[in-house]
Amino acid sequence: MRKELWFGFSLMAIILAFVIVYTPWSGFIDGHLDRADLGALGLLMLALIVVAIMLGFPTAFTLMGMGVFFGWLAYRSVNPELANQQILDLMVQRAYSVMSNDVLIAVPLFVFMGYLVERANLIEMLFKSLHLSMARLPGALAVATIVTCAIFATATGIVGAVVTLMGLLALPAMLRAGYNVKLAAGSITAGGCLGILIPPSVLLIVYGATAGVSVVKLYAGAFFPGLMLAALYVGYVIVLAKWKPHLAPPLSEAERRVTLPPLSQTLSARGRNALAGLWGGLRDPALPRRQVASQLFVSLLPAIAITVLLVTMYGAATAPKAAVDTTGLEQSGGSFSSLSEASEPESAPEPTEEGGLQEPPQEGAGLQEPPTEGGDLKEPPAAAEPAPAAAPAAASETAAAEPQAAAAEREPAPTWFWITLAVGLLGLALVSWLMDWQRLEIFKMLLASFFPLAVMIMAVLGSIVFGLATPTEAAAVGALGGLLLAGAYRYLAIRRAAPGGAVVAETLKDLGGIIKESSFLTAKTSAMVCWLFVGSSIFSASFALLGGQDIVERWVLSLGLTPFQFMLLAQFIIFILGWPLEWTEIIVIFMPIFIPLLPKFGVDPLFFGLLVALNLQTAFLSPPVAMAAFYLKGVSPPHVTLNQIFLGMLPFMGIQVIALILLYMFPAIGLWLPELLYK
Repeated sequence: MRKELWFGFSLMAIILAFVIVYTPWSGFIDGHLDRADLGALGLLMLALIVVAIMLGFPTAFTLMGMGVFFGWLAYRSVNPELANQQILDLMVQRAYSVMSNDVLIAVPLFVFMGYLVERANLIEMLFKSLHLSMARLPGALAVATIVTCAIFATATGIVGAVVTLMGLLALPAMLRAGYNVKLAAGSITAGGCLGILIPPSVLLIVYGATAGVSVVKLYAGAFFPGLMLAALYVGYVIVLAKWKPHLAPPLSEAERRVTLPPLSQTLSARGRNALAGLWGGLRDPALPRRQVASQLFVSLLPAIAITVLLVTMYGAATAPKAAVDTTGLEQSGGSFSSLSEASEPESAPEPTEEGGLQEPPQEGAGLQEPPTEGGDLKEPPAAAEPAPAAAPAAASETAAAEPQAAAAEREPAPTWFWITLAVGLLGLALVSWLMDWQRLEIFKMLLASFFPLAVMIMAVLGSIVFGLATPTEAAAVGALGGLLLAGAYRYLAIRRAAPGGAVVAETLKDLGGIIKESSFLTAKTSAMVCWLFVGSSIFSASFALLGGQDIVERWVLSLGLTPFQFMLLAQFIIFILGWPLEWTEIIVIFMPIFIPLLPKFGVDPLFFGLLVALNLQTAFLSPPVAMAAFYLKGVSPPHVTLNQIFLGMLPFMGIQVIALILLYMFPAIGLWLPELLYK
């Protein structure tokens, strides 16, 4: 028997033994279940759901079935006559609460956007241009695979689609180049799973809806941890390829070269540098000046981008600090306070409870009601007379003029800007010197494949992170952008293949097929997520009715754990659960158990969600339910075995653990951007 089956059956046997020992059989026999028996039933329900999922039962309907049955037992222990009606009411209420959850609207829109981008045939162009641009790096094909997956993860959070596509594109290329099968398989599966963490991740939407955390903050917080994990993958591949070159042989000189167009071939005879050749070509009347100018503009784009970035940084670094004049506000506040006290001498006493509103501190004895003599007011002392009106007016005019004068003066540029400027100028010189004809063609390929995708990614994620749109609105814009992108690339592909045919008609026909298939897959995925939410909602309610949550909470608190020990225990449990379960089951079943414990230990749910998202990368890479391995196996050559894929994923699982430790040790990796944007 295979090792995976031994592991699964052993785990199920342990759980079933726990169930048999701790089930309150006496309560079932005599028909009387006390509070302790109900709590034991809650733990029994939790154990049975894990076994049922491992046996292959549908997760959503298993959750609903277990929740309804055990919830009925809980209601029956209190009032047998109303148990049937109460459990049916619970089902309706929980299903309606999921249907009315606005956060979940973003799920089908993001999934639809992902399927459209996947079918735009953009990933093939992106991978080819990336592996040519990184050809001089050790392990260039594996590095290009991980970078392509990271870029594509920002356009689609669909892990299966990315792993399958990269298995069709990158795995044959790496095997032809002599790459080790384990390294190739590990790079594809690990890179393809980055969509779990990098926004727009469906996992973060599901966690946000489950834990009541802002999806916008989760997206902002997950951005840098996702980049950190991708960078660790790339660093591991480069170090391994440098240390053991036979595992990832470098590309040959012939494989690094691209075919130059006729204009570039003509100009390349005049010199190696593309910028100098194109500049000289502008003065040659024999060459098409418009085409030369467009090529020159494209070659200058890196220099233009660096220049714009430096100018923007200079403007931000030297912007004058606006001085806010609060003199008028203080005077107005004081006048209002004086008038209020004068008009209401007998005001109600302020509350003195802790945390309530209190009297503001006043100097001296404070304002008091003036004494009276015979019912007439005494003259106020001379020292208390208000100053003449002209003096405050002159003072306020002077105070208003000073900030205006200061606003005209820019701040001196800080030292870090001059260092950045020097690095930027060095980069400009380096780009200009390195821009030969081969690199220019590779840059054009990279620009054509990445620029449209980058615009869509910036429009979607930028509008979410900077508060210009909600995730649902941005997902709708992304779905429209994915549709336009798919149509444009299908049009260009058909035009190249058949220039004289009915290009528009063929494009519309292909686009209709893409929309039909993407809509079907979107409905399938969205239905799975929504039914999971309904099932988990019923399951969680029944678990709480049985007192299971109270038992877990009392048990955890009785351990006397510190916040660090609690976080270590929680992440270890999630890591172990990632071996037999998928991330969907872990989020919808176990997060409602962990979330109520977070305030007890002072843990931020946002930070906990980032750790969970990073930890759940293992759910797709850990046997026996490593779905990424099965996706890759489905498109691999026959000689690539499942055991080789599993062994290739293990080093990347170790890297995920390192990334998890780094995120916990340096929380600013995930919390700096949300704190900066949403103070």
